[in-house]
Amino acid sequence: MSVLDQLKIFTTVVADTGNFQAIDQYKPTDATTNPSLILQASQMPEYKKLVDEAVSSAIKETEDENDQVTLAIDKLFVKFGLEILKIVPGRVSTEVDARLSFDKEAQIEKARKLISMYEKEGINKSRVLIKLSSTWEGIQAAKVLESEYGITCNLTLLFNFAQAVACAEANVTLISPFVGRIYDWYVKNTGQKTFEPKEDPGVKSVTSIYNYYKKFGYKTIVMGASFRNIGQIIALAGCDNLTISPELLEQLNKSTDHLTKTLSVEKAQELELEKVSLDEKQFRWLLNEDAMATEKLAEGIRKFAQDSLKLESHLRELIISHKSEREIVRDIKDVFYYL
Repeated sequence: MSVLDQLKIFTTVVADTGNFQAIDQYKPTDATTNPSLILQASQMPEYKKLVDEAVSSAIKETEDENDQVTLAIDKLFVKFGLEILKIVPGRVSTEVDARLSFDKEAQIEKARKLISMYEKEGINKSRVLIKLSSTWEGIQAAKVLESEYGITCNLTLLFNFAQAVACAEANVTLISPFVGRIYDWYVKNTGQKTFEPKEDPGVKSVTSIYNYYKKFGYKTIVMGASFRNIGQIIALAGCDNLTISPELLEQLNKSTDHLTKTLSVEKAQELELEKVSLDEKQFRWLLNEDAMATEKLAEGIRKFAQDSLKLESHLRELIISHKSEREIVRDIKDVFYYL
């Protein structure tokens, strides 16, 4: 058996991509996307049809150009999600605009809109995870979405224990702690440039969160994300979910090494751990005291926001182009009418 097949015995494997071919090739249970992945995919020839459909539909539904751009982005995210759900048996994660990360009510509104769009296409909300940034506002938005609307959430850009505790206390469905970005920070900001997998700061962070959740019976799913190498993945075998890029899925698929389960509920429940409870003030202080988490959260939000702006710009150009084409057709019809 390949390491990938062995991993699937212990862990739910999720594809971290918007590439349908890669998803179909590696047969993950779930798939997740983000603005960066959608931006990349939207500029590939094989996905032009989806982009054109999103743009054309947005133009028909509203006349204001800014509204058309916003609607086209929402439609494009949902269209990618719909295609992914034709391939995976489980769920797809669809992300709320990172620029709303500090606005609880706006995140709730956008999440409900995205779910409504899925439901209009016949997709039950149980097959969609709404991705929100792990800010205090994002976590509280998820709490409302989960408890009042039955909308399952994936809290992303999670880098430290305080964020994980707040998510568990909010009863969110799933969290995505970013292994690779934690690793990147320590490589950049410390004298150590390499780490053995089990001593990797990102691996250790996810391990501590997983053990805490299982020790105290939290139902929130831990999904390790943002991997830099397969050593990090192998060191987290047994974690609830792992979301993995196509490049690393390929490496796991080619390897036939023996895989040992590292994380388990039984081991976690034997640990001596103290239960923690956080209010907003404590959350913000603990996040502030963690330079790595503070920097990477802010950086991640900025990067996703930048890619959202790039996607907006790309779709605006297409909207203007579509309008111009329609005007040309209309003018030609007018000429023939008068002839």
